[in-house]
Amino acid sequence: MKYYMAPLEGITSYIYRSTYDKYFCKMDKYFTPFLVSPNFNLKEKLDLCPENNLNINLVPQILSKDSDEFIKIAKSVSEYGYTTVNLNLGCPAGTVVSKKRGSGMLSDLYYLDNFLYELFANCPLNISIKTRIGIWEQYDEWEEILDIYSKYNMEELIIHPRYQKEFYKGKPHLDAFIKATTKISIPLCYNGDIFAKEDFELLKAKCPSLDNVMLGRGILKNPGLLASINGTKAPTKSIIKDFHDDLFEQYQERMSGEMPTLYKMIELWTYMEASFTNPEKYMKKIKKAKHFSEYKAAVNALFTNEDYITL
Repeated sequence: MKYYMAPLEGITSYIYRSTYDKYFCKMDKYFTPFLVSPNFNLKEKLDLCPENNLNINLVPQILSKDSDEFIKIAKSVSEYGYTTVNLNLGCPAGTVVSKKRGSGMLSDLYYLDNFLYELFANCPLNISIKTRIGIWEQYDEWEEILDIYSKYNMEELIIHPRYQKEFYKGKPHLDAFIKATTKISIPLCYNGDIFAKEDFELLKAKCPSLDNVMLGRGILKNPGLLASINGTKAPTKSIIKDFHDDLFEQYQERMSGEMPTLYKMIELWTYMEASFTNPEKYMKKIKKAKHFSEYKAAVNALFTNEDYITL
């Protein structure tokens, strides 16, 4: 079984990836937050730089609806030494979908087919795809999408089995993923709602041929999740604290001013609070912190007084 870390914009940058890799079970692949232009800004250059991703198998992800643009981005990516890119056909955000990008491309399957034809005919790099199963539940929607994907020699198909309109609500449609395993021969990866070892075991029981899993919100909520799944030693609360402190120190070094750094850490805590018993009163203080001293006092109190939950 291979495990991947999903890209989450604003969180899973090279700083988070490398720090996670230092303290916890290593992922087989990491994916960058999506790139939308061949002219990378400083943040994107730092994120792609091989020196910032040592001993990490990183796959740059591209968000585009234009084949020429995609190919230009891929060529820019290749200058950093990467040989594979990932096409984002899964993002459900309204601002993305309204531009017919991400999962919005699934609304026009004729366009999608032509777009993929141009990519696979002209892109100099290998291509994997991360997809949803359609826009809104229709009887033949996923079948038609799979028919299109089966035409192309993609490296891998990562499936988040929800419709775009569902965002992250309800349960993933596991039957849609199972259908893909019987319909196409492309290597597959499952992504969606793996928050605990029990979630993984249920998935594996229903889909025993599964070889690859992508972890997203689950790993952000509990960085020790992969250890739980693998049955290896779970990280202690002190390791979680060391991980937090290391991240916090790096953000302080690389960001300008206290508030931008605090906003970055608070965003991470919207996930990590799920790893602790009774986090509510501490989270109120963390979110209200205006200075590093206030933030550190609230975080230290949480780590001192509450238990780390191993799921």
